Amino acid sequence: MIVPTSPRAKAGVILLAALAAALFATVTGVAGVVDRAIEPLRFSLLGHPASGRIAVVEMDAASAAAIRQWPWSRDHHARVVDRLRRAGATSIVFDVDFSAASSMAGDGAFAAALARADGLVALPTFAQVTTNGESRSFDSMPIPLLRPHVSLASVSIAPDPDGTVRLAPFGTMTAGIPRPSLSAFLARRSGAAETFFPIDYGIDPATIPRLSFIAVEQGRFDPRLVRGRDVIVGATAVEMGDRYATPLWGVIPGVIVQALAAETLLQGTPVAHGPAAALALALLLAIGIVAMRGARALAAAAIAAPLALFAATVAAQALTQHLFPIAGGLVLLVAAIAGRYAQHILSEFRAQRLVDDETGLGNRRAMVPALAARPTLRLAVAHIGNFESLVAVLGESLTRDLVLRVAERLRLASRDQAVFRLADRLLGFELVDDQPTEDALAGLRAIMLQPIEVAGRRVDVAVTIGVAEETGATADHCITTAAMAAETAARDGVFWRQTVADLAVLERQVSLMGELDEALALGQIEVHYQPKLSLAEDRIASVEALVRWRHPVRGFVGPDSFIPLAERTDRIAPLTLHVLDQVLRDLADWHARGFALTAAVNISAKLVTSAAFNADVRTLLATHRVPLDRLVFEVTESATLADPDAAAAALCALRDMGVAISMDDYGTGQSTLSYLRNLPLAELKIDRSFVQHAHRDHKDALMVRSTIALAHDLGLKVVAEGIEDAECLAFLREAGCDLAQGYFISRPVPAEALLALLAAPARAAAA
Repeated sequence: MIVPTSPRAKAGVILLAALAAALFATVTGVAGVVDRAIEPLRFSLLGHPASGRIAVVEMDAASAAAIRQWPWSRDHHARVVDRLRRAGATSIVFDVDFSAASSMAGDGAFAAALARADGLVALPTFAQVTTNGESRSFDSMPIPLLRPHVSLASVSIAPDPDGTVRLAPFGTMTAGIPRPSLSAFLARRSGAAETFFPIDYGIDPATIPRLSFIAVEQGRFDPRLVRGRDVIVGATAVEMGDRYATPLWGVIPGVIVQALAAETLLQGTPVAHGPAAALALALLLAIGIVAMRGARALAAAAIAAPLALFAATVAAQALTQHLFPIAGGLVLLVAAIAGRYAQHILSEFRAQRLVDDETGLGNRRAMVPALAARPTLRLAVAHIGNFESLVAVLGESLTRDLVLRVAERLRLASRDQAVFRLADRLLGFELVDDQPTEDALAGLRAIMLQPIEVAGRRVDVAVTIGVAEETGATADHCITTAAMAAETAARDGVFWRQTVADLAVLERQVSLMGELDEALALGQIEVHYQPKLSLAEDRIASVEALVRWRHPVRGFVGPDSFIPLAERTDRIAPLTLHVLDQVLRDLADWHARGFALTAAVNISAKLVTSAAFNADVRTLLATHRVPLDRLVFEVTESATLADPDAAAAALCALRDMGVAISMDDYGTGQSTLSYLRNLPLAELKIDRSFVQHAHRDHKDALMVRSTIALAHDLGLKVVAEGIEDAECLAFLREAGCDLAQGYFISRPVPAEALLALLAAPARAAAA
């Protein structure tokens, strides 16, 4: 089964399910039950008085008490006809059964009164069901004596299956002839026989003028209540039994139902529609509902949408007399709202499962799917080594703030990558920058050395980083191995470690070393250059050569992935010579173009005292016509630890050839001052951990200033690395530093891009 995952697909499923529910409710009759339940509300909202054009003469309880016999002699009806005719009635319609003969005198008197009225009176005809249990009916007509001077109108009323009268006919067939219904006759509306219209029960029956039959017969009524009106004569007394159930007014007399039907047609011809229009409107509203995102907006829509549908149908009925059943539409809306709410609750539940309750950061369950689509995973896990101590000092209530402060720094250093809380003391994030891990984590190391302020207290957080880079491994496995590497770094007392997670990674590393020689031969090993800005001249005066491997299959292979392996497998010498050869070629090109530039090459500690390597270097230098004072070799303090005398002799030999020697990562070793005295140095590079925050950290500022002063007193140039903002660069200018290097100046770039930087106006590199 395919489960939709996109928001649009999920919305489509909800809409289809809601539409199916509405159609099911319509087909099964459930919608009809709902519509009938809503009817009283609709009619009450549309409540209005009768037009006053129709009056009812009631055969009421008072009349029955006065006449005292049943059936009434028809001379009573004769006197009522005469009274109404003389009072100026427009028409007189009887809702009384005259299909059987009464007394000869009474029938004669009534026939004479009808003759005097001469067409003013309409008598009823209706269908009557047989009383012997057969499922057929016969037509009831007035007796022949009464027909010559009257019209015939149908008074048949057909209640719905639930016994409630909702529709009235325009006409019916009686004796094979189409007859207008009483309501159509009074409203003077035409319509086909056996067609129906909905009765407007919004009309208040109490506003229909009424007169008691006995009062009219005896002349005790105001003629103004009759003059110019159509009059219906019919039974309202309970004991006469002519009563029907209605949607709003309960059980009322049939003559009042007839009057309401006539009043309905006097307003116009109402039209009843099927459910399609309401379903279409509801579907449009449902589309908006399923697009809602916030819980408040969804709650508001859940109330507003059904009300809007109801209001639209009520307005249509009030303004145009078009009636639309809305139950199907309401079912559609309710189903859509329920589906969207269920989706929202499920999303909230899933989101809660993916969130660390204490901090609101994504948890391990969130990080794993976030990395699932990566063919190669490269992630880091930060380990807070003194977590328990910090909790003890700060209290559990401030643990959240502590973790969030650490996460903010990790996010800043990882260029706004999401940070996940994997466990109490573990935070994970992805390394996505196309740069070596050492470079990616150097800035983070400097940031994490700064105390963190929590609730006004500054505390030191001991963070170590574990890095895992794997191809084809699961994200969960990669997170685990990175966490193990972070714990290893904490045990070893170093800032970060990269783990070899499993045999597949070991095989990859072995394969890389097997491919390194071929990569050197095919030119896949590139040299990029990171500019160094001369602060006195405000121009790029030097560069550092950095190696890059663009593998045709694996893509970018970080230097931290293959340089340590090259050192361990004795392949670092050919790699370094390859880089040196390319640097000498580029120096020659820059010199020919008129750019006075020096270039620094990093020399591994293993190579400084290597006689074979130094011999190859001398040969290489001799083959290139480049002034050797343009070349700088950068070495670290560790290069002299094993054999200080041999290292000093080798470096002096290079110095004598004209190559400048620079001590890299100054300030991070143990015996730096003695090396300044004994080694043939021309330059110091202050480690980024001291430089990055020197413009705002007093201690770092003192160390940087004192180092610059010491170096200058010894005749050495000073390079500061790790500059990432203008304030830091301004501090170094003011402190008298010679060269500045860092991302604020420029990232490492290919030789072609460097030429563009060199050709740019002065200060452009630092802009």
